[in-house]
Amino acid sequence: MSGCAYVTLVTNADFARGAGALVRSLRLSGTGADIVVMHTGGVTDADLAPLVARGARLVAVDLLETSDAFNLAHDRATLHGKVPFTKGNKPAFHTPLDNFAKLRLWQLDYARVVFLDADTLVLRNCDRLFDYPEFCAAPNVYEGLGDFHRMNSGVFTARPDAVTFDAMMARLNVPGAFWPRTDQSFLQAFFPDWHGLPVFYNMLQYVWFNMPDLWRWEDIHVLHYQYEKPWQTDHPRAAQLRPLIALWEAYAGDGPPPQLADLAGPSA
Repeated sequence: MSGCAYVTLVTNADFARGAGALVRSLRLSGTGADIVVMHTGGVTDADLAPLVARGARLVAVDLLETSDAFNLAHDRATLHGKVPFTKGNKPAFHTPLDNFAKLRLWQLDYARVVFLDADTLVLRNCDRLFDYPEFCAAPNVYEGLGDFHRMNSGVFTARPDAVTFDAMMARLNVPGAFWPRTDQSFLQAFFPDWHGLPVFYNMLQYVWFNMPDLWRWEDIHVLHYQYEKPWQTDHPRAAQLRPLIALWEAYAGDGPPPQLADLAGPSA
């Protein structure tokens, strides 16, 4: 696994908490790859310490050097005012502009990377993804078949390269630029011929109640807690998603996680 890394990004204490469960889930999957946590200045040493204890390599990164106009267009209030989230709720600690720091992974010293958002869990070994080309991502499926034409940037394969990073920067922050779903919209535009991963490599939690026939524990490799996060105390979907929240809590703790074969399906 030399030259390969799973990478996530944390920009505040909340996402550091999410990354703790992710890092542990990766370790329990038996991967031989490095586990890298890119972190910005918004995360304290105390918040990062549990990630180091679980075997993560920390890499400090800066937010992208974008223009004032770009920053204003992608400010939380402005962006959500133009393109509101109507299907779920983004927590107060979600800062859309921070998402673009994800692109810093193309500056890392690895040949092959699998990126995972800090609100994901790896339930089965995913090392085979390092053999997939750039750029692979799963469709943004959580409501219906119409979702398959859009990708979700919570899990994707990449090949770090300075030339690619420079090309991204040249295209990202141009006059009038507006990426309605931040890095997700940008990456789909930058990689228009993206390769589709099976949805089981990025199973969005809303599938649990919107498309229960698609939910198969025996297939799911990565579970993604899009919209509300399982560690929120004011979780508006907590009752609907209680089994998935309990699963996250098990990985976030120190005890053994449940066997997937023992978990009930959404129709139970």
